[in-house]
Amino acid sequence: MKTPKFLLPVATAGVLALALSACGGGGGGGGTSAGSGGGDAAQGLDGRGPITYVQGKDNSNVVRPLVDKWNAAHPNEKVTFKEQTDQADQQHDDIVQHFQAKQSDYDVVDVDVVWTAEFAAKGWLQPLKDKMALDTSKMLKPTVESASYKGTLYAAPQTSDGGFLYYRKDLVPNAPKTWAEMMEMCSIAKANNIGCYSGQFSKYEGLTVNASEAINSAGGSVLDKDSKPSLNTADAKAGLENLAKAYADGNIPKEAITYKEEESRQAFQDGKLMFLRNWPYAYNLITTEGSSQVKDKLGLAPLPGKDGPGASSLGGHNAAVSVYSKNKATALDFLKFLTSEETEKFYATQGSLAPVLGSLYDDPELVAKLPYLPVLKTSIENAVPRPVTPFYPAVTKAIQDNAYSAIKGEKTVESALSDMQKSIESASAGQ
Repeated sequence: MKTPKFLLPVATAGVLALALSACGGGGGGGGTSAGSGGGDAAQGLDGRGPITYVQGKDNSNVVRPLVDKWNAAHPNEKVTFKEQTDQADQQHDDIVQHFQAKQSDYDVVDVDVVWTAEFAAKGWLQPLKDKMALDTSKMLKPTVESASYKGTLYAAPQTSDGGFLYYRKDLVPNAPKTWAEMMEMCSIAKANNIGCYSGQFSKYEGLTVNASEAINSAGGSVLDKDSKPSLNTADAKAGLENLAKAYADGNIPKEAITYKEEESRQAFQDGKLMFLRNWPYAYNLITTEGSSQVKDKLGLAPLPGKDGPGASSLGGHNAAVSVYSKNKATALDFLKFLTSEETEKFYATQGSLAPVLGSLYDDPELVAKLPYLPVLKTSIENAVPRPVTPFYPAVTKAIQDNAYSAIKGEKTVESALSDMQKSIESASAGQ
């Protein structure tokens, strides 16, 4: 999604949206352990009983109240919340280990949108069709696509997300509409002895997001329409070069090469940056934390692109049923609960999480609290997903490693893109 803003005057500090984490992990509700858990996708379709919901750290206190509400209404089908860390890589690996062991105690797992294809291709997710069908007619199309693989729905779109530009409106009255415009404004930052621009440039998933956005916003793409790498192009070169040149020029501060979401948010909030690319979750923290130096100076705008607004990466999370769960009927009902209008509103007001139901972006009550919801809706509708591939872990590593080297100047942009292309081709060939 892309563009300005998912504001939330309601949620409190601790709101590290699901964009910072991914799934959760753990034992408890739904059944037995390794080896005998299920294997057959048809097993447990009618099963009802306790289940476990696995998700990353619940910093914004969204999950616990929902689980309590469900349990009060379903005393014989209680949900146990297995909370993982706030590190997406650790969450991913934990879920993989449980799926590989065919354990039945991870009934419903919160899946980062980029994991859906990988997990579905490996046969770990219960297809949501026929007896397990889920109504997605009221959901934003990109969120449904993010939960599908080869035309089949494998997860319930739960929350969405998109990046946009935070800026200092006391220094820049009008936000830049293009990358070139923003770079020209960096002289203002230098005159005020602060950094100009940062995203998330540490070597982790956030760099894949930022590098993909840079390439997409310049008119390029990581993968073409046939899911083949498409990096040896002038547009892809221009996009990655924008980041590398800005870092070399000092328009991206040197310390930004270590920034993840929170480090970059803190730098902006402390008044050390003029422009920041980050997710909507940061709005609440920037505007409500007592230590914030910019709470009354905050502007929001779409990410700048080549000739106008740029292309944000589509973020968000989906909830999927494990093929090994023994209580899939209960699990499906829990998915319906998680994606209900009431729950989706709660995500918005409690957790600064973008809902997946299109109607909520026009809901007068919500729009009164979140004035930019209609803009965010447009943003999500036009979002560009990160590469959709069952080989995503290898693809994202290729992007991170080579983009990092290009930004730091350890490789030329051309050689970084060439190496990225070769690595993705090898990964897609299963090598």
